Order: sequence, then C-alpha cells, then structure tokens
Amino acid sequence: MRLARGPELAACWEQGRRLRTPHLDLAWRPSPLDHLRTAIVVPRFQFTAVARNRLRRRLKEILRRYPLASLPAVDLVVRAKRLAYTVPFAVLRAELTTSVTGIA
Repeated sequence: MRLARGPELAACWEQGRRLRTPHLDLAWRPSPLDHLRTAIVVPRFQFTAVARNRLRRRLKEILRRYPLASLPAVDLVVRAKRLAYTVPFAVLRAELTTSVTGIA
C-alpha cells in the first residue's frame, strides 16, 4: 500500500527515525494501520522526467522484490539523493536492502 498524502509524509519525516546512506534518505515510524505503507520521493534536481521515472521504478522494484516481506507494520519513506540518478542498479539494491533490513 502507498503512503501518498503530504501530511503523512511530513509526519514520518518529523516524528519517525531516520537513516542516511550515500544515495538515499530513509525515514520510518510505526504505522497507525496494521500493514506496511511505503512512499518513494524522487526530487527533480534538474533531471528529466524520464530519469526521475527510471529511478522511481528502480527503487520500487528493489522494494517489491527484496526486503518488504520482512518488515513490520511501519510507514517507510525512501528519498533519493542527487547521486542516486547515476549509480548502478546493483549499488542501489545493496544499499537499500541493507538499510531496510536494519529497520526490522
């Protein structure tokens, strides 16, 4: 399920715990619902819509395939940094899976 509303994202950033990696910022807090909700934030950083959508699809696929099944009921926000646009998929996958498994 998606975490899509602005106030929910802001609450996750303000009240939740944070983790910074070289290419991503993660924030999470216990979910008021009984299931996991995720949000992927990809800022513009003067990149094209094609580049933003590609990065969003990559992060979404990493979360879908790997660590989501092991997470408790939390609201998770993944925000890409500028360097994430140029990093290979394998590096993003390694970074995100190790970070998310540390949440559980």
